[in-house]
Amino acid sequence: MLVEKIIRKLKRNPDYKWESRYTLRDLRVILTGRLGQILRGSWVRLFLKHVEGLLFIGSNVKIRHAYLVSAGKNLIIEDNVFINALSFDGILIKDNVSIARNCTLIGTGIVSQKGKGIKIGSNTGINAGTYLGGQGGIDIGDNVIIGPGVQVFSENHNFSDLNVNIKDQGVSRDGVVIKNDCWIGAGAIILAGVTIGSGCVIAAGSVVTRSVGDDSVVAGVPGKVLKNRKVVTVGKVA
Repeated sequence: MLVEKIIRKLKRNPDYKWESRYTLRDLRVILTGRLGQILRGSWVRLFLKHVEGLLFIGSNVKIRHAYLVSAGKNLIIEDNVFINALSFDGILIKDNVSIARNCTLIGTGIVSQKGKGIKIGSNTGINAGTYLGGQGGIDIGDNVIIGPGVQVFSENHNFSDLNVNIKDQGVSRDGVVIKNDCWIGAGAIILAGVTIGSGCVIAAGSVVTRSVGDDSVVAGVPGKVLKNRKVVTVGKVA
């Protein structure tokens, strides 16, 4: 169908499938919404550092320090997203990325302590209500699925001195890396200093406090590796 052909061309993916059947009314609403996002995007792109392709912007999107945001092709930012790009590296978003409604992306928390920033790879989807705190740096790879309500922190408060208020003890920063082809389940929390290897699955609600290797399946609080996706049920390596 025509819509499928258009999306294939935009995404440069000849294998893209439009799998659902929609009525003409459904399609009209969908396309009208996307057209409105393109119109808003044509205005917002004037303020960004760099944009390569179409930019889809929902309603009530707020981008502070937009001159530090770089975007590839076909970036979709849905309603009520808040982005503060103030940071040394800014916010770099590659091709075919979608950021769903009510997400928050922060490069710097306290103004007196400038943060590092956030990178998001191609074909990555960030679901509704996600929080990315890039003070210590967040690097998300390609083809990553981030479920709704995920929280990623790259900064911690120091608290070792009992004679000083915690808020006055400063912070420690340690970057987070999520490599290619990962699925981060709904409500998962990833803490500073964690590297998640390629092909990992993080179960919903998990709290990941330590780095995990490629193809790990992680669940629990704190998160533990339950198995490796390369190992079949009989215990042999696939």
